[in-house]
Amino acid sequence: MLQSKLFTKTLREPPKDEVSANASLLDRAGFIDKLAAGIYSFLPLGWRVLNKIQNIIREEMNIIGGQEILMPVLHPKENWMRTGRWKTLDVLFKMKGAEDKDFVLGATHEEVVTPLAKKFVFSYKDLPFAVFQIQDKFRNEPRAKSGLLRTREFLMKDLYSFHPDEKDLDDYYEKAKDAYFKIFERCGLKGKTYLTAASGGTFSKYSHEFQTISEAGEDKIFICQNCDLAVNSEIKSETPACPGCDSSDFKEEQAIEVGNIFKLGTKFSVPFELNYRDASGGEKPVVMGCYGIGPARLMGAIVEVSHDDKGIIWPQEVAPLNAHLLALGENESVKKEAEALYKKLIEAGAEVLYDDRDASPGEKFADADLVGIPNRIIVSEKTLEKDSLEVKKRSEKQVQLVKLNDFKNLIEFISSPASD
Repeated sequence: MLQSKLFTKTLREPPKDEVSANASLLDRAGFIDKLAAGIYSFLPLGWRVLNKIQNIIREEMNIIGGQEILMPVLHPKENWMRTGRWKTLDVLFKMKGAEDKDFVLGATHEEVVTPLAKKFVFSYKDLPFAVFQIQDKFRNEPRAKSGLLRTREFLMKDLYSFHPDEKDLDDYYEKAKDAYFKIFERCGLKGKTYLTAASGGTFSKYSHEFQTISEAGEDKIFICQNCDLAVNSEIKSETPACPGCDSSDFKEEQAIEVGNIFKLGTKFSVPFELNYRDASGGEKPVVMGCYGIGPARLMGAIVEVSHDDKGIIWPQEVAPLNAHLLALGENESVKKEAEALYKKLIEAGAEVLYDDRDASPGEKFADADLVGIPNRIIVSEKTLEKDSLEVKKRSEKQVQLVKLNDFKNLIEFISSPASD
């Protein structure tokens, strides 16, 4: 990708109406553009990051047996009346369609996936199964703020599992927990994200959130110092001891909720009469679970915990590209060498942003730090005098030299993650 061909440009100053780090840095670096409060466009570099996050999520959902589908955004009122949430869920965007029919823009999809499952579930032999989608959601959020952390239109991965009984749901619920931790680890949040007991479970004492430690977080959690299970502030007064190990030694932290999972039980299967015949011929309601992650919210959380005063520091697996090639100076030999290296890297399968712009070295360095691609490669008169390239990890201060003819070492450098 040639930087001179990007239709977006970096900004020297942060937007005046954004105070969160993720909104400010993503806007300045040309990843997103704000249309209105809580509504953003994803620009070329931002769309690449978002797709990488979605693909990580998709891979881990496939591993635990999730089957990907895509459900409508526009829902008929009748489905929401059936569960009672037409009146009780106050963030719904409601609208009138042709013939004065009422519709909802999907804030969540239980009212769609449950009657969908009813068309295919008849006996215990049809269970268990799980389906998921990565779909736009709409919520009339009264406090849209903090960039991608609280928006009115957002992507959501929602997976729904269907089971014959509680035991089967419990087993799958644990698999989902493990998958979520793998997702956050791959997104660079290992050691920063905690399973957090929360209120709101309809089929068990607790639901669970996944909370990432950050001063930008709106949530307050209490982390057990014995087993690392956390409890959120809404239930802490009722939970003096850790639900996991009974310890009372907690550490208070601010955090960003990056995912949640619920045991729904029969809350939605009963109103939609989603039943199955068991082995003895009796009829029973299907037991359900749901599991959510917002890819864009996760993107914002990554920036909140992985940046410095110069810009973003993308973890390797979600970075828009894995190498940023800078040609410094107007010397024709520098440009020729940089162009040849760019082509060679592309042929080798590397993802490269080549800064071929007519800009000063200082401007190129500043933009490279702002955009935050994990690996920087410098071609200049100074490096060519040493028959070398200058390479550096975005997250590290150390600069290294790699010989021009040592292409294997260069590929190994840009393919390896930064040291912790």
